[in-house]
Amino acid sequence: MVVSLNRVEALRRSLAALEKSEGRETMQIIVVDNGSTDGAAQLDTDFPASQFVRLPKNFGLTKAMNIGWRAADSEYVLFLHDDTEVDPGAVMRMLETLESTPEAGAVCPLLVDEEGRPAPQLGSLPPNGEWRPAAVEGNEPVAVEYARGAALMMRVFLIKSVRQIDEHYGQFGSDADLATQIRRGGKKILLVPTARVRHWGSPGYNSMERADFQIGRAVYIGKYQGFGAGLQARIGAILGSLFGFRLGEFKYAIAGQKIDGTQQ
Repeated sequence: MVVSLNRVEALRRSLAALEKSEGRETMQIIVVDNGSTDGAAQLDTDFPASQFVRLPKNFGLTKAMNIGWRAADSEYVLFLHDDTEVDPGAVMRMLETLESTPEAGAVCPLLVDEEGRPAPQLGSLPPNGEWRPAAVEGNEPVAVEYARGAALMMRVFLIKSVRQIDEHYGQFGSDADLATQIRRGGKKILLVPTARVRHWGSPGYNSMERADFQIGRAVYIGKYQGFGAGLQARIGAILGSLFGFRLGEFKYAIAGQKIDGTQQ
């Protein structure tokens, strides 16, 4: 499933790549459009074999992911951002790895840039917003702690076991939460080097997005390290934006306003 927002050409490339995938006839492609106004939601005429779910506004990535996996009729779900392009064999290689490795709760491809070089993909927990390229040797899958959610295939029963992806997160933080839940369940996340996905990434974030990340980070810390630690992270984010003269970010951070307009 692909979550999209106002990136019609990126979404077009992403869906075109999925259509060329090996085993396409066995795949259910679902697009959850987060209230796009640039025509992305009308791409169903170009991709009639894909299922489009149109949301009336931007509810944030996490809620869109929940809507998407619930609409799927499968044991596995591949979460994709709209700025990704899968290589033809990537989906099947991830699926084969997940099916043949019971101890794996999720798998991810190797994210690469336009030149085919490893792109920033692996993070730390708690999330700090920094990513590093995967340093892989050989073709064998390797366990990773936390891979960004731009491309992640999971067993659906693991999501159902925790009811849903935690919607206390807005745009950012849900992938870190999923990584932690997988590890707490005694499972691994495997990176499959032979499955490659181009990830274009974002040139930067606006004030609301930066605030959403800081809110999500505080939610994560509060959930796994305790209320006091979460409160300290929240206050630190507010003061950091204030003293850094990022007044737009400060406004959203102090209100606890997530991408969808709700407050945390």
